Amino acid sequence: MSKDIIKNLVGQPIFKQVMKILPREQFDLIVRRCGSDRDYKSFFSWQQLVVMLFAIFLHCDSMGAVFDRMRALAGKLNYPGMDSAPSKSTAGDALRNRDNEVFKLYYFALIKYFEPLLSVSRKEKISFEKFLPSI
Repeated sequence: MSKDIIKNLVGQPIFKQVMKILPREQFDLIVRRCGSDRDYKSFFSWQQLVVMLFAIFLHCDSMGAVFDRMRALAGKLNYPGMDSAPSKSTAGDALRNRDNEVFKLYYFALIKYFEPLLSVSRKEKISFEKFLPSI
């Protein structure tokens, strides 16, 4: 009986799998170029990205719901680079004040990074060049 229980627990949560495939080094380069962590001492751009993705994956409709769920997972958020859930006010300040340029640039970097995996029809129908910022 214990073997069956162990087999059911094998594997990783979907959120963890997604976080593992994201190219963190590209994100860090963009953050340095944009200077988006310059004015922050404890809540960095990567953590903000994790919080935003977490909210999307769990279909949270409010900041309170996001942080209640993150607090419930205390100690289990280390895989995306978070020791603990940030406070709601700290994250709210970052969401209001941090420029979204870093996330926009990362979005385009992800499209380029995963381009070999995109279907041919997807590549032919959509041109992202007109949206790319000039750096």
